[in-house]
Amino acid sequence: MKITPIALYDILLKEFGNLNWWPKDKKYHEKNSSDPRFEVIIGTILTQNTAWSNVEKAINNLKEKNMLDIKKISRSDMVILPNLIKPSGYFNQKAERLKNLAMYIYNNYNGNLDLFFNRNPQEIRDELLSQNGIGPETADSILLYAGNLPIFVVDAYTKRICQRIPFKVDIKYDEIQDFFQSELSKLYKANKLTKVYNELHAQIVILGKTYCKKKPNCIECPILKNCNFGIQLSK
Repeated sequence: MKITPIALYDILLKEFGNLNWWPKDKKYHEKNSSDPRFEVIIGTILTQNTAWSNVEKAINNLKEKNMLDIKKISRSDMVILPNLIKPSGYFNQKAERLKNLAMYIYNNYNGNLDLFFNRNPQEIRDELLSQNGIGPETADSILLYAGNLPIFVVDAYTKRICQRIPFKVDIKYDEIQDFFQSELSKLYKANKLTKVYNELHAQIVILGKTYCKKKPNCIECPILKNCNFGIQLSK
């Protein structure tokens, strides 16, 4: 049975429901008058090459020192900051990336994320990609989850699922992104796309972690009957 990104979204929405990514501690930010969007930005950098459970430990360390703030990170000590985010792995590298981005936003936009995000999304994306250590997936995660902008995030799970179903699309990042955005925009209006992209990416991650692993669990997978790889493996 042929499947489309629209059908995939419907199946996964019924299976997993609304996942409401990206997690952030609203009470913390209300108490400290800080911007919760910066916590999301921190998370997108810290989650590179590590499990989310490790990111949570690092973010909790930053919370304890009241460091979830653009100005504070931009002025942070490069001995203290790596130590705080150590649970996330590659901590010296990530500390440098995090501080550089915080300095960039603080110096160019006075630390104001409204100013930073209230522009053409492609312009913001180009600026993010110009920062050391920020690639397409991290940049697009910042745009979608922190900026609330309609950009579909492509990750390793998305690429794997595209190959296994398969969708008739190259596995290059931009081509997969264009394919999903083009297909989903046929049904959903512009003001709905951000939520759809948010939910679908989150659902694909859960699908990839639970069923569509490198060694897959196809028998229980909710898209089994729509996946050529799963059907062949189950014979």
